[in-house]
Amino acid sequence: MSQEDVRQRVGYLVKQVQQSFHRTCEERLRPLGLSMSQYAVLRALADAPGAPAAELARRTFVTRQSLRDVLNGLKAAGLASVAEQPTTGRARPVTLTEQGRALLDEADGIVLDADERMTAGLAHADVRRLAELLAACAENLT
Repeated sequence: MSQEDVRQRVGYLVKQVQQSFHRTCEERLRPLGLSMSQYAVLRALADAPGAPAAELARRTFVTRQSLRDVLNGLKAAGLASVAEQPTTGRARPVTLTEQGRALLDEADGIVLDADERMTAGLAHADVRRLAELLAACAENLT
């Protein structure tokens, strides 16, 4: 298989788009003091308030150790807080602070803009279909 053939494979193209999207978001989030990993954790906290760390790690596609490192940074910055006591079992719920929510709102605009730039020039129906196809690809691999 030639290098040109590889560059036309779906997996290669998905990775190329993911890397470009990630890089664009990182550059635009940097002035807010956020990395893409931190943004992902803030977004997951907003989507699943009080979720235990294991659930947040699954939602953000990172290991629990990586999540722990990101959460420590978010806690130190006053963007997230961890309950003193677990609500069930051993897991202590993690939540956004008011400051974290405000920063997330700003960051969401940046990430949404990058998403719109990525699909600029595509018809709305094509974007919707692309999302459906990518979701099906992801499902096929789980």
